[in-house]
Amino acid sequence: MTAESAVVLPVLVMFAMALVWGLLVVAAQIQCVDAARTGARAAARQDPADAVIRVTREAAPRGAKVTVGRKEDEVRVVVVAEPPVLSGLPFEVREEAVAAAEAMVGEGT
Repeated sequence: MTAESAVVLPVLVMFAMALVWGLLVVAAQIQCVDAARTGARAAARQDPADAVIRVTREAAPRGAKVTVGRKEDEVRVVVVAEPPVLSGLPFEVREEAVAAAEAMVGEGT
């Protein structure tokens, strides 16, 4: 019985660690989704670029890279982050949100 426990216990610990890691990755992905949507919404309202980046970083995981771009009437916000447990490994989660830019009040009629 002891020999079987000595073999099974490390496997169970590794399995539990893999589950926790998976949950952390999913949580980071959800934060990136929320941050990208928040940033796209702010950019679509014509908020200043520094305000868009600030709002996006507040919703994103710590250390996330935020990119804001505009092409014609679309704004695009990309959030890229590394999950907290795997900071040394080349693994990242990425989310992108696109929104139609709203017209400014009083702009050319």
